[in-house]
Amino acid sequence: MKVTVLGCGRWGSFLSWYANQQGHDVTLWGREASRNYQKLLQTRTNDYLLLPQPIQLTNSLEEAAAFAELIFIAISAQELRGFAKQLNSLNLSDKTFVLCMKGLEENSGERLTSVIKQEIQQPVHVAIWVGPGHVQDFVQDIPNCMVIDSDDSQVTKLIVDSLGSETIRFYYGEDVLGNEIGAAAKNVIGIAAGILDGLGYSSLKGALMARGTKEIARLVKAMGGNELTVYGLGHLGDYEATVFSKHSHNRRFGEAFVKQEPFEKLAEGAATVKALLHLSAKYDVELPICQAVNAVLWKAQDAQEQIMKLFMRPVKFETI
Repeated sequence: MKVTVLGCGRWGSFLSWYANQQGHDVTLWGREASRNYQKLLQTRTNDYLLLPQPIQLTNSLEEAAAFAELIFIAISAQELRGFAKQLNSLNLSDKTFVLCMKGLEENSGERLTSVIKQEIQQPVHVAIWVGPGHVQDFVQDIPNCMVIDSDDSQVTKLIVDSLGSETIRFYYGEDVLGNEIGAAAKNVIGIAAGILDGLGYSSLKGALMARGTKEIARLVKAMGGNELTVYGLGHLGDYEATVFSKHSHNRRFGEAFVKQEPFEKLAEGAATVKALLHLSAKYDVELPICQAVNAVLWKAQDAQEQIMKLFMRPVKFETI
């Protein structure tokens, strides 16, 4: 297939590398002023991989979009709406977009699939790629399992059949809403885990994971999705890679924030927590972990006090 990857950061560069490994013709797009793009253009390397020679690099969005049947988007979730408006000026009819970011629109709580469908006023297909895995592991052929989901099962099957390998075993998603909310929300849980690490309370991660899945499952159910989806690879199955891994940007961000240390990588959960609280109010679902993370990050509340308040809440008998 002809594959274009839009975005040349950690995940975008990996997606182009991986698609090339699976035998596809690949173009990788980046903004001309991007440091990531310029480094790849000059050296074909970044901190994670060496870009194979057959992969074409371009800063022309028109050229990148025209080339492909399958278009992966790997940019910051908060940039998607403006980027989709820009894309809509191009001829995109019948192309398939795969969103490879895990986030929600900060100011509205909108899912990213909704954002792109609102802004691209052309007949296109939209899928998501979610689940656990780090570039640092994949480029060493350390395997993992991930999920492709779409409202069109034929689109899901096409992507799975075209990109599955011994390195990434794909599962078919059957609940775009649940997988999308779950994948975005696990980044907030990752920040909470980092806060625990920063405070020296890593022993509470078990409770965080148990309560986090319950919390997000309630929200997904209220929104009309399947609450059991949260217990799959899109959310709970991604906890190992997010809550514990040294490679997790969100966990590292939470830890650095508590320790008042600089952290310059993208941590999508910092914006996603605001989006989740929009959804909490809209669907009348209490999200205590999200409220605690928001209080620490955005309301300058004491992290230790918020964590103690969170975990000392009255015990309730709960069922899903």
